[in-house]
Amino acid sequence: MNESSKTCLHLTAAERALLRGRVLDIGAGDDPVTPDAVVFDLNQGDANHITAFEPASFDAVYSSHCLEHMHDPVASLHNWWSLVSHGGHLMLIVPDEDFYEQGLFPSRYNGDHKATFTIAKKQSWSPRSFNVLDLCLALPGAQVLSVSLNDIGYDRAMAHHGPLDRGPLNRLAARLYRSLRKRGAVSRSAALDRLLSATQGIDQSHGVALAQIEAVVRKAF
Repeated sequence: MNESSKTCLHLTAAERALLRGRVLDIGAGDDPVTPDAVVFDLNQGDANHITAFEPASFDAVYSSHCLEHMHDPVASLHNWWSLVSHGGHLMLIVPDEDFYEQGLFPSRYNGDHKATFTIAKKQSWSPRSFNVLDLCLALPGAQVLSVSLNDIGYDRAMAHHGPLDRGPLNRLAARLYRSLRKRGAVSRSAALDRLLSATQGIDQSHGVALAQIEAVVRKAF
């Protein structure tokens, strides 16, 4: 399932109400957040700096899992913010660095990620980490309505931070455990789940799980 479709399953009624009027979906691909959203993706141009629209021309700007691909997330986000009308909203969704990158940068699961994100940390393991709260507070005229972690369906026992342990005995044990689990021959074990993750790595967001930070910001003036 595409990321926006997964996210939309869990949006509150209040959040859905913000995605009305003229909506721009940056990085939508073929999965726009609303059926009538204006899509801006690779076919429409370079999202690092969007010049195709007049400033303040959208009631809502939505972007899911796109900012991490930008060369300068701060500059890109300010550019996207300029497209939001006064009284309009920005809804931003990015992967959480501890749940997605899991202690490694460049990203283990997506080599095109140029930054990692956290809600608010004094210090991060990532050399390219950005606090989403700080990014939002720095936007001119911003009223930050919410910045939250969405980890619905995410199994923390399956996460492994840091390099993978690819020793031959661990690989053999993980392969055997995975084979037995598929055949229903053994029950799930949290310890062996951690071994499987540490040996092979698991991108839980590739399935139905969410591993992301969501921010909603209103342009107050």
